[in-house]
Amino acid sequence: MMKKVLISALIAALPGVAMADAKTDEIVRLKAQMQKLQQQMAELQKAVEAASASAAKPAAEAAAADEDAKAELKERVANMELKVDRLNTAATDGPLAGLSITGYLDPTYIYNRAPNSAGFQFLNHQNTYAYSNSTFGDVYLDIKKTFGVGPTAPSAEITIMPNRGSGNTLLDGGSGNNIINTAVINFPLTDTWTFNAGLMNSFGGYEVQQSNQMVTLTHGLLYDFSDPGSYIGAGFAWSHDVWAWKFLLANEQYRTHANNQTFNGTRSNNTPTATARVDYTWSSALDLGMSMNAGRQTLPSTTTGSGYGYQGTAPGPYSNYFFTEADASYTLGDIQYNAELDYGQQQRAAWNGGNAVWYGASLLGHRKWMTETVGKMGATLRYDYLNNSKNGGGGGGIALGSNGVDGVNGFGVSAACLASGSSDCKGANRQALTADLLFFPTDQLTLKLEYRHDWASESVFLRNDGSYRKSNDLIGAQAVYTF
Repeated sequence: MMKKVLISALIAALPGVAMADAKTDEIVRLKAQMQKLQQQMAELQKAVEAASASAAKPAAEAAAADEDAKAELKERVANMELKVDRLNTAATDGPLAGLSITGYLDPTYIYNRAPNSAGFQFLNHQNTYAYSNSTFGDVYLDIKKTFGVGPTAPSAEITIMPNRGSGNTLLDGGSGNNIINTAVINFPLTDTWTFNAGLMNSFGGYEVQQSNQMVTLTHGLLYDFSDPGSYIGAGFAWSHDVWAWKFLLANEQYRTHANNQTFNGTRSNNTPTATARVDYTWSSALDLGMSMNAGRQTLPSTTTGSGYGYQGTAPGPYSNYFFTEADASYTLGDIQYNAELDYGQQQRAAWNGGNAVWYGASLLGHRKWMTETVGKMGATLRYDYLNNSKNGGGGGGIALGSNGVDGVNGFGVSAACLASGSSDCKGANRQALTADLLFFPTDQLTLKLEYRHDWASESVFLRNDGSYRKSNDLIGAQAVYTF
């Protein structure tokens, strides 16, 4: 019985022993897995640390490279600032400080009906001034040096025009060897007062000399033959608000030095010419101006026998000269209008020995517009009238030949009246109608096409066959490149 009980107890205990052995094996197995996992975790941690170390190294290198780049950039900026400082110093204190050089070239083609001539006019050195050969077809340079900055900085300005400027065509009898057109010192005394001295253009009229500022190819009759020319002298200019005026005390026009020549013991012309201009700015578009000249001028002819003037009847080589004019300029957008009235006289300067008197008017209208085909273009129409009939003509900018005629420009007495022996021949009154078409391919380039018809009250235009006619025609083309 006992044996059965022991056997039964043993049989009952066997599953527990078997389970104990199974749990022990499982624990061992789990421990082995844990150790393996721990080993893997350690290896993974080492890999992470290695990766972190590898990532940290480029970051450090990048940071170092960034610091180097920043240092290089700072060095470059410092060098640029140094260069800018040097340039600023040179711009304000160096030899090129305040220096500007501008100008233009204007090759021109002219067909002139009276002499039957045609061709390009550009850089041809010819010192004869005519309406068909005036201030175009040349190189123009404006060289200006300003000493300092601000409105009170003084300046010196020279314009060079070798073949068409005052130095070549008009100064000192037009000897043709002077390339200087103007040379002016400007010395501001205050914000409103300026002292001026040198060679400068006259103050009269609405027209300017420069081709790149003209809306026609040729100049009008008043600019060429009525308004005074250039002066050498000194004076003052004043401007404030809507008013501006300037005054100049100078040699007689066209004289670069005192006229020291004497004729038959007569003293030189040491009488200065006074010239002035006043402008009133009516609005931003309208300017009203007026100018005057008074002095003594050399008579327009060499001596004849013991006398002076065309007929040798003047007692001296100089006579009183007076000129005045009024002009108006209206500019609004692409529209421009100009008007001018002139009056001048010079004693004993006419062809027959009497007083020369001239007066005239000029009207100009100009408009620009845009087109789809050629872009921006413009058109100009100008009418000029100049009366110079009294005492056979002459005076002002009108110089007659030994036969009493200026056949190139159409002034003076007719050949028929002169041949008749009459002492009361009238000088020619002149008119001109000018039409221009302008194109503006770029801001620097302007192309002009012009037709001009001139006519006179007498037969005074010399033709190539030697005859005289009352009219003449010009056709011109011009390219003006401004720089």
